[in-house]
Amino acid sequence: MAQQYLDHSKAILTSNRSNFKGGSKESGIISLFGYQNEYDLREGYPLLTTKKMATRSMFHETIWFLRGDTNIKYLEDNNAPVWRPDAFQGNLPGMQKEGIFPEGIAKYSPDWDKAMEEYGQRIKEDPEFAERWGDAGPIYGKQWRRWEYFDHDKGKFVEIDQLEKLINGLRKKPTGKKHIVDSWNPGDTPKMSLPPCHVLYQATANEEGELELQLYQRSCDQFLGVPFNIASYAALTQVIAQEAEMVPKTFIHTFGDSHFYAGIGKRTQWHRDNFKELQKRIRNVSAREEYLEVVDWINKNAPGDGNEEKYDHVTAILEQMSREPKPLPKLHITKKPFDQLTIDDFVVEDYNPHPPIRRSMAV
Repeated sequence: MAQQYLDHSKAILTSNRSNFKGGSKESGIISLFGYQNEYDLREGYPLLTTKKMATRSMFHETIWFLRGDTNIKYLEDNNAPVWRPDAFQGNLPGMQKEGIFPEGIAKYSPDWDKAMEEYGQRIKEDPEFAERWGDAGPIYGKQWRRWEYFDHDKGKFVEIDQLEKLINGLRKKPTGKKHIVDSWNPGDTPKMSLPPCHVLYQATANEEGELELQLYQRSCDQFLGVPFNIASYAALTQVIAQEAEMVPKTFIHTFGDSHFYAGIGKRTQWHRDNFKELQKRIRNVSAREEYLEVVDWINKNAPGDGNEEKYDHVTAILEQMSREPKPLPKLHITKKPFDQLTIDDFVVEDYNPHPPIRRSMAV
């Protein structure tokens, strides 16, 4: 699994179809449109081993989706602030209007980080504040469990539990082609703190009861988000298989825009100006350790004040590419109704990754 991820990462950085997007004021990206990977779940749990993953945060997010929740208080209460940046940014104009935070906080600045940290703490400590300002909008949990549409026959809005419908469909017709959960509700996307990146997933099984699930992801943060998404949807495949009395076989991940964030400000502009040279140097690498030489070249020449460097995911992925993948771990999930799962029901065994590589999310 790790090698598939690393090969995909190298393709983003070196493909003739790759391009640089963005400007000098905020974060630019190195982008590749269109890619696909497959993971055989019978060989192990596809949890990245070339850096340590925050598995508890990932499982908490999965539980949050499965329950249909959209308020980040559950995540903050469990020290899983994965949706804090998006919820903070989405609610910031309203909070500024009411004087909770001052106007004019510069994005990516120390004041921005401080305000976002204060926001997360208040969500955790103040239930009324959390109820008012903690909702991330009608995102995944809402769409999976309570997709809303207008029923003209009934003359009113009704909700569909897409996930329950998918599982029931698999039980009745395992080999069917209509078992889909769609998170992209055009009427709701303007109200979301972040429109769905992982847009829809489809499941089917063979006559032996082996389940396959395919995810289409429109926007793919390759360093921070994609390893999270791979492991999360592999776990979801296992949850659905258990609910439908099946065996998980394959997770297929289809990518729209895969990208690496390339710093902010002057560092972004440097990456733009030196993109072709970066591609040439990476293409010329013949041994894993040589990726670190490319990292040294970037750090010696690219401007940065520390705050800018933490948003540079290019150096982070090159460090990962210098590491040898390790054997895959195993995932055990308690067999129980999916909306009753807790963090203790997810157990990862034999996970021995390389040390973490820390970078910040650019939103």
